[in-house]
Amino acid sequence: MSQHDSQFGFAANRRQFLSQAGGGFGALACASLLNSDKLLASSSTPQTHFAPRAKQVIYLFMHGGPSHVDLFDPKPALTKYAGQPLPESFGEVMTRRKVAANPLLQPLKPFRKYGESGIEVSDFLPHIAECVDDLCILRGCHGDSVNHPQSVYQMNTGSILMGKPSLGSWLTYGLGSENQNMPAFVVMLDQGAGIKGGPPAWGSGFLPATYQGTTVRTGETPILHLNKPEQMTRPQQRRLFDFIKQRNEEHLIQRQNDSELSARIDAYELAYRMQQTAPEVMDLSKETASMREQYGLDDNKTAEFGTRCLLARRMVESGVRFVQLYSGDTNGWDAHNDVLQNHTKYCEATDKPIAGLLNDLKQRGLLDETLVIWGGEFGRMPMSEQGTGRDHNPWGYTVWMAGGGVKGGMVYGATDDVGLRAVTDTVHVHDLHATILHLLGLDHELLTYFHNGREERLTDVAGNVVKEILV
Repeated sequence: MSQHDSQFGFAANRRQFLSQAGGGFGALACASLLNSDKLLASSSTPQTHFAPRAKQVIYLFMHGGPSHVDLFDPKPALTKYAGQPLPESFGEVMTRRKVAANPLLQPLKPFRKYGESGIEVSDFLPHIAECVDDLCILRGCHGDSVNHPQSVYQMNTGSILMGKPSLGSWLTYGLGSENQNMPAFVVMLDQGAGIKGGPPAWGSGFLPATYQGTTVRTGETPILHLNKPEQMTRPQQRRLFDFIKQRNEEHLIQRQNDSELSARIDAYELAYRMQQTAPEVMDLSKETASMREQYGLDDNKTAEFGTRCLLARRMVESGVRFVQLYSGDTNGWDAHNDVLQNHTKYCEATDKPIAGLLNDLKQRGLLDETLVIWGGEFGRMPMSEQGTGRDHNPWGYTVWMAGGGVKGGMVYGATDDVGLRAVTDTVHVHDLHATILHLLGLDHELLTYFHNGREERLTDVAGNVVKEILV
């Protein structure tokens, strides 16, 4: 799946040249060859490299960096040696942060065993803990940056640098959409909030702009400027869109490599189709009282995130390929000052809705085909910061997955005795991305796009599928 710049003197790529030459017969021949080799992506019949285990993804991104040692990675040694300095053997990796002298901070809440698997989960998350037999907990994850924007970019795009295509963009580029009346890639942020790093985290980078994420809000106007003017009839609007499309396409002929213009043309058409489909998907009024309670919509603490979790289920039901929910504003889970206060707030807001989502997907038979991912851009240090907080930790942290072809009730990988570094069965961000693509039927080494003279891919020149966690 790659696209090459034309060697001709005008701005057209090979596919566009073939479409124009000889009345388009070259493109027809090319499409036939690509289709026979299963290289031509189709929104209705996605071309996977092998049989997928999952059809869609719900990515629950805990922005700011949740503390693994306080949530999913119990460390008895951290309790035993609390208040003491980090042992000298750990000092080398800490020189850049200059916090090795800070005393160790014990986990802020007890861990308890849950489910048939007996996996330990913190009292911060009692509802998710009840779902532990469906979770595959990766305790040995690690990345490459201690800073928020770079780590947000890496977890989303595989690179600490801004401007690369996001995971959702790669998936929609490779697989297309299952519903032509809804965006393939949807992003939902905390109400009125943003994240560190901003929209490039769900951008399309050098991929055509049509693959970028579409931001959706809760409330009466989930997508801005979608509704048509009341005085305009549907036929009138269709004629207007057809006229705009014709003029834009005439404009595009002279600007064949302008993917933003192409995306704008596609967006007009998608917006027209969404006017009937999106309101139905976003309408929660037909959900039962018990279902609304399951997601926490009856509690002010959980209602906002619960609404987005319920919308995520409705979206994947309707054929949206990739839904990403962010928990946390520009600071979010970034507990530098007080882990207990910070994590109490965000765990209370997300715990019940996420458990409600997992149980709902399972009850509807959707969990097997939906990959649910939970994690932030990094974890947090075992040492204290300002007495009751924790600093950033990219060297070891936890991500969990559920459904979509991964083993439930499983722990894979480990950090060291105090939770500072991933040491056993480690999973780099590239490995995580390779595994996610694999679960959706895509080989991370074959899903490429030709850009600036090289075949680019989500995992760059690294990444291994974590086969041990696959069903």
